[in-house]
Formats: sequence, C-alpha cells, structure tokens
Amino acid sequence: METFPFNLVIILVLGLLSCLQSAVGIRIVIDREECFSHQVPYEGDTVHVSFVVIKSDTPWHYGNEGVDLVVKDPSGNQIYDFRDKISDKFEFIVRKKGLHRFCFTNKSPYHETIDFDVHVGHFTYMEQHAKDEHFSPLLEQINKLEESLYNIQFEQHWLEAQTERQALVNEGMSRRAIHKALFESAALIGASVLQVYLLRRLFERKLGTSRV
Repeated sequence: METFPFNLVIILVLGLLSCLQSAVGIRIVIDREECFSHQVPYEGDTVHVSFVVIKSDTPWHYGNEGVDLVVKDPSGNQIYDFRDKISDKFEFIVRKKGLHRFCFTNKSPYHETIDFDVHVGHFTYMEQHAKDEHFSPLLEQINKLEESLYNIQFEQHWLEAQTERQALVNEGMSRRAIHKALFESAALIGASVLQVYLLRRLFERKLGTSRV
C-alpha cells in the first residue's frame, strides 16, 4: 500500500490554509473618494470582490444613489467600472500580476460606510511541481474543498452585510415614521388649540358688541 510523503501533506495543508486566510474584509467610511491596493503575486489567480453600502452618516438619508467602483490592473488599465451601486460582487482572472487598485467614489453629500471584501484564490502547493500521478485526485479534492469553503465564507460575509444594511434601513424608516406621527399629532393639537382660541375670541367680540 502506497503512502503519501509527509512533507507533501504538510505542503498541501499549508497551501489550503494560506488560501483560506487570504480573504480581506474591511469596513470603511468614504467622504468623496478612497482607493485601496491589493497585491496579486501570480497571473491566472482568481480575485473575488464584494461590497455593500451599509449606511449613511445621517439617519434621514437612505437613498439608492450608491457608489462608483473602478478596478485597475498594475498597468493602470481599467478592469471593471461600476456606477451608482449599493452592492455588488464579482470575480476576475488576473492577466498581469502586481498591485491592483480599487477606487470608490461617493457622489452623495453624506459620508457612506462600505463593507469591502477581496480575496485572491491561489494554491501555493502548485509551485512544488508534484510528479506522482497518484497525487492528482488528492490535489483535485483539496482544490474543490478550498473553493467550497471560501464560497461559503464569501457568501456569508455578503449576506451579513446585506442584512445589516436592511436592518439599518428598516430602523431609519421606523424612526422617521414615529417622528412623522409625532409631528402630525403636534400639528393637530396646535391646530385644535388655535381653533379654540379663535372661537373664544369670536364669541367675546360678539358678546361685547351685543352689550353695547
């Protein structure tokens, strides 16, 4: 019965762990424009990107303006250009290794909080050039496992950000509805008091006229 070399097993495990740890999820507050750079060391890697506009800095503003996102490769060539997006997720194959830039633009007058996630899929064990044909099924299964685990993490992060945004929108709408109801009640009470005051003045004038 053939056994796998221990050092190759270690390489495979480390490669899998490095893939799972290469995801970057950050939360940023944007005034006008913010750019972020991410190093992609190998051509042919798959870059997964997602973003969600969580909230605005004012509880009264929950519009659908969204933000712009431009993605550029190390040569400055534009890869993606999104306009007025509240949320999106996409992936692309790296054609040129190096520093990739992700630039967000906020065109609203309010600060926007954005949940931004980027992950580069790469298998370090592929650089070891394993030659034993019996390793191929194991490599394939680890490849599928890594992809499945990351997809679960990526989708979970995306759904959590979407859920948080919706909760804040609902909270803002409820707060506005309560404030509107209070304002309408105060206006109604004020109108009633003014009406009573005017009626009393009218009656007083009529009584004063009748006495004369």
